[in-house]
Order: sequence, then C-alpha cells, then structure tokens
Amino acid sequence: MTDSPMTGRADIIIRHGEVIDGTGAPAVTADVAVKDDRIVAVGDLAAMAADSDVDATGLVVAPGFIDVHTHDDRYLFTHRDMAPKTSQGVTTVVVGNCGFSLTPWKRFDQDQFPFSLWQDRPDLCFGSAGAFFDAFDAAPAAVNAAVLIGHSSLRYGNMDDLQRAASDAEIAAMQADLADAIDDGAIGLSSGLFYPPAQAAPTEEVTAVAEAMASADGIYTAHIRDEAEHVLDSIEEAAQIARDAGVQLVISHHKTAGVKNFGRTTETLPLIDRLRQDQRLSVDVYPYVASSTMILPHMVDRAERVMVTWSKPFPEYRACDLDEIAAEFGVSRRDAAERLAPGGAVYFQLNEDDVQRVLKFDGAMIGSDGIPDDLHPHPRLWGTFARVLGHYARDLGLFTLEDAVHRMTGLPAATFGFADRGTIAPDAFADLVLFDAGRVIDAATFEQPAQPAVGIRTVYVNGGLTWHDGRPTGGHHGRAIRLQDTNRGRAAA
Repeated sequence: MTDSPMTGRADIIIRHGEVIDGTGAPAVTADVAVKDDRIVAVGDLAAMAADSDVDATGLVVAPGFIDVHTHDDRYLFTHRDMAPKTSQGVTTVVVGNCGFSLTPWKRFDQDQFPFSLWQDRPDLCFGSAGAFFDAFDAAPAAVNAAVLIGHSSLRYGNMDDLQRAASDAEIAAMQADLADAIDDGAIGLSSGLFYPPAQAAPTEEVTAVAEAMASADGIYTAHIRDEAEHVLDSIEEAAQIARDAGVQLVISHHKTAGVKNFGRTTETLPLIDRLRQDQRLSVDVYPYVASSTMILPHMVDRAERVMVTWSKPFPEYRACDLDEIAAEFGVSRRDAAERLAPGGAVYFQLNEDDVQRVLKFDGAMIGSDGIPDDLHPHPRLWGTFARVLGHYARDLGLFTLEDAVHRMTGLPAATFGFADRGTIAPDAFADLVLFDAGRVIDAATFEQPAQPAVGIRTVYVNGGLTWHDGRPTGGHHGRAIRLQDTNRGRAAA
C-alpha cells in the first residue's frame, strides 16, 4: 500500500473502493491505478489522473479469483468469453485436473471413456503442451490459464491396455512426455486414481512418473484413490507419492464421501495437518454437499440422491432423478446407472458440517471442479466463488471476507507460485474484481445451474475489461501461465 499521494497518469484508476488485497489483511479504503497490464499504485491517488476513472464507492476491490481446480481445458477454446468464470470474478484457471488433460494427445485408436468424448475435435487434442500454449497464445480466452498434465492422459497415450500397471518401458515413455510438457510450460502432474483409466496404476507407477518433474519443482495434484471408506489410506498414498517423488502435493476437492462417512473430516483434517508438518501439502475444496462426475454404478448407493446430468444412450434423461429413472425402468438404482452410462451425474453424498470444516481449514483453497461441457452442469461451475463470499463468509460468518478472498487469491498464487498475481500491490498484474459485499451470492441452483452470480460488478484481466454489469465484454485478455513464468519455475532455473 502506498502511504503518500501519487502523481502521474494511469490508464485506469479505481477510486474509493474497499481494497481487500488478497494477503488476509483488513480492508482499507483506497484507490488502485492500472497502466497497461499492471497495477502501478495503490493508496491516495487524488493527485493522479487517468484515461478512465471508475467509482468503486460501496464496492470491494479484490484480486481476481484463482480457480485452482477446473476442467476448462476445451472450454478455453470453445467458449473464449469464459462466462461461467468471469461472471463470478475468476481471472485465472488451472486446467488438466483429476488425471485428465487435453495434452499430450498421441492416439485416436482407443474407444476409452472419457477420452473417446474428446475425439470429435482433433484440432483440440494437442500433441504437446507447447501446441496447447501456442493455440492459446494465438486465440486467448478471457482468463489466464495454467496447465497440469494428466496421469491418465499419459497412460492413454502410452499404453495399449489401461486395466493393468504400466511396464518399465511405458513408465519411461510417460516420464519423457511429462518432462517435455514441463519444458514447454506445464506446471505439474495431476492424477485420478479413483477413475477407471488409472485404477490399475500402483503407487510406484505414479511416483516414478512424478519424479520426472521434481528437478523443475512441478506440483502434483491428486484426486485420491478413495474419498469414502478408505479415505485415510488414500490420503497417505498421495502423500507418499509426493514425498518419494520429491514434489509438492495438493489434495483435490477434499471430502469424505458417502452417507457412511459423514463426519469423518474430523479424522482426515488432523491427518493432513500432521502430514504437512513434514512436506508441502495443501487442499482445495468446493462449497457444496453434492459432487459431480461420470456415471459410476458403484457410487450410486452411497449417495442420498443422484441426478443425471447427461447420458449418451438416453439423452432424454438429462437433469432427471436416478430413482425416478430406475422406477421407470423397473430396475435397481445401480442397474439403471449401468444402462445410462456413459454419462454424468451429480451425487448428493456429502455432509454440510464436513464441507464447512474443510472450507475453514487452515490453508484450504477454493476450486470449483466445474465440468463446463456437461449438458446440465453442477451449479459449482457458475456459483462457487460467490457462494463462498456471500453464503459462507457474509451470511454464516464461517470466516471473514478478507480470509475468504485470501483463500481465492493470495493463497493459491503462493501455493502454485503464480508470480505477481493474487494480490493488489504495485507491479502486480491487474487481475481485479469489483463486487458488492452486501449483495454477492450465487444464483446457480441444481435445477437451474447456468445462472451468473449476483453482485459481481466488474472484472479486469491483465488490465483489460472482461465482465461488466452482468455480461461479458468480449475482451479476451487472458494469458498462458507457463512454469517458467512462475516463482517455482524461476527458482528451478
């Protein structure tokens, strides 16, 4: 924060806002000046002129939110306005989570779900991370993007049978692909040992692949093998992979899933706290009691309710209740799910007390885990960040507004090493969101999920206007965030 009055001229000065700077510090009334893509001054800027003056009286001015867990890989190219994200103040996304990434893509000869869903657009199946970044540079989206490489994607590109462990030669090929991707700018590796394409992978396989990025300090994000009955063992496995590979770990969308496991965050969070005393370990979380993923018959019985989001063989059952479909079919819930697959579903299988424990856990970051290509997506795609700000911070008082913003900005920027992002300070990139703290709230529901958040006034990405007064501006000012641009990449160099 600048203490003395500043002079000079800026492109934009946002005046009289309540600045929450992303560090967790208390809000202060201040002006923020932007020139080109950077913040140039913060404080009393009454003596400073600008081409555009923005009156932020009554609004919070915060760093743009960082969505650390997304599946926006394709959406960045097919919907460049990125309205589900910019509408709630998100300016940076991390793609390639849960083991699935659009790069590196090496084959089209396997009808392996879910990869088969992506083969309709060969131009969006990138053979290398470098090709992904080149395409993004040529036609950027409205948000910044960092890329993780999916372990399942590496398996798909290098194995003829995903229902077994990889051979030494196949592991070597995956290591080479990951090393190349890291050299091209990918920030790390994700895994989804829960999902069929990677369930057969032993701990040692993932460790060996992750070792290929240790010298570059790549980050490892893990959708752990089991978030239900074996959740403790699965947390230990992910921690062991990261320790043995010598890399940092983020446990994705931490939860204890299934009615039988309600309340078990009282076990998992102390375990995570103990583990992170000896290694770099973080978690992300979304603020809902329902999860969303592909239709998996073994999951349906542990949920209180299941809503089908799409079904390839039965598209007419989009947004329908699985129990009602099962009754219509005259079969069990599980048998109905088998008939509907491949497809997607929302599973009401989490407990609100658990969600709140993880949300307020020290060091927990916010990630939407939204699936934008679902025909009827989970409301977290459009509502996550506004829900944290409005429902959990303001209405429930689970944490302060400053803490909520920190979990979306300064904390993820520090965790992932995003240089000069996540805070409001001179020389930081001008990723900014202006919102009404008294009104901000999610409008997306399970019945009507594609609803923009309320109370988000204006969003800037790298100094460019991307969202204003309820609609995208058409400005596509996002940039690729390569590993070499991050603090971890600079340190490794």
